[in-house]
Amino acid sequence: MVSISPEAPQSLNAAAPAPLRIVLDGIDRLGRLDGWIGGGCLLTLTLLMLCEVATRFLSNFLPFFPPTISIAWEYSSYLMAASFTFGAAMTLRVGGHIRVVLLLKNAPAPVQRALEILSAAAGFAFMAFLTSAMAKFAWSAFVRGQVSTSSDTPLWFPEAVVTFGMLLLTLQFLARAIQAALGLPLEDHRMKASPVE
Repeated sequence: MVSISPEAPQSLNAAAPAPLRIVLDGIDRLGRLDGWIGGGCLLTLTLLMLCEVATRFLSNFLPFFPPTISIAWEYSSYLMAASFTFGAAMTLRVGGHIRVVLLLKNAPAPVQRALEILSAAAGFAFMAFLTSAMAKFAWSAFVRGQVSTSSDTPLWFPEAVVTFGMLLLTLQFLARAIQAALGLPLEDHRMKASPVE
């Protein structure tokens, strides 16, 4: 079993100027929320798939039982996309994304910091573009009244949820670039899941 602390006891951004510290701490809190929402989406996805399996199993023995949950596969895809995007910001903050650090480990400290700033800024620019494009995509679906073919679910809603998760990752990249520029810790290992004894 694991437990994740919802609140970090002390800010790693304490050395930042006061207004900037408030912004960075706010982004950290959103990162924690991001992780909890991602976990909730994954739990809901698991429960939905278990219900689908149980329904299919019971329909073999009980003729009045439906053979499937009609929205199971559609909603599972929405939940999977949401769990990926909602888990990304917290994963970045704890240093859980896959990175090639061969160059970083062999470079002097000032060059390491410059590379961290550059990579975080590039990640921010890419995610800002992607978030903007996804927001336009969701808005377009809202304006046109697009719905899914199998359940008539308005498509703007799951698209907006995914966009929000992408926005949180964008903000986390921005915070990382600022933290790298100020020489603050880039990763908060206190947000990692820890074993429960």
